[in-house]
Amino acid sequence: MTLLDGKKLAEEIKLEIKAEVDQMLASGKRAPHLAAVLVGQNPASKAYVSTKIKFCEDVGYGSTLITEDENVTEERLLSIIDDLNQNDAIDGYIVQLPLPRHIDEERINLAIRPEKDVDGFHPMNFGKMAQGMEAFLPATPYGILEMLRRYQIPTEGKHCVVLGRSNIVGGPMSILMSRKGYPGNCTVTLTHSKTRDIGGELRRADIIIAAIGIPGYVKADMIKEGAVVIDVGINRVQDASKKSGFGLTGDVDFAQIKDKCSFISPVPGGVGPMTVTALMLNTLKAAKKIH
Repeated sequence: MTLLDGKKLAEEIKLEIKAEVDQMLASGKRAPHLAAVLVGQNPASKAYVSTKIKFCEDVGYGSTLITEDENVTEERLLSIIDDLNQNDAIDGYIVQLPLPRHIDEERINLAIRPEKDVDGFHPMNFGKMAQGMEAFLPATPYGILEMLRRYQIPTEGKHCVVLGRSNIVGGPMSILMSRKGYPGNCTVTLTHSKTRDIGGELRRADIIIAAIGIPGYVKADMIKEGAVVIDVGINRVQDASKKSGFGLTGDVDFAQIKDKCSFISPVPGGVGPMTVTALMLNTLKAAKKIH
């Protein structure tokens, strides 16, 4: 079994990005600039945004953090987005999800300029991705593709089963793994809560991408010997041994499965670091287009 070490990969890519930024600065161009809009005090969101800002500092990006109270009006948020759309000094930005219930996430997403949508959530970017056109890919799927590529995992002709059909992970992954090129050229099965005999579908898979949001859902008897397992799940579970009282676990029963698969990503330290890295790659791409 080979561990798909997302943390190690992220550090390697970070050095590559920094080298590109250094070249941009040496040639008289400005560094890429990423902005983040954070609404409310969600601990996970705050931690995630802090990680992104730290990454920006490490590679030499400019960064801007805009914080708003959880009671912010939708119109105020749209005004902030309009300002970011018009600001030529900012190459890309994200509006951290989830948003408070009184905010229409779809309306906010549609207001983001596609050229600055480095999270890859805008329908225009999603549509271009589905057509195989140049586009910003959603950060988590993009990070998974980089993981497959850099670990040189064969995908052509393989059967890939995606567990979960969200617009952020499952849906895009099913499209990307079936597209022409590498990583891709898979035969893809997209499974979800209404799929009959999910275990049977998983047992046929050469590659499993688990993003269903249920701790430890995928067990050893659900995979075949030598399968590649990508665990996207990040679930908080009670853990008395931790100072915080909880720990993080994936959608895969890692302890059960690790000796049966050929490759597996851990939680934490697998897909998570690659998601942040992919966002930074998208920001670099946005800056290059402007330059």
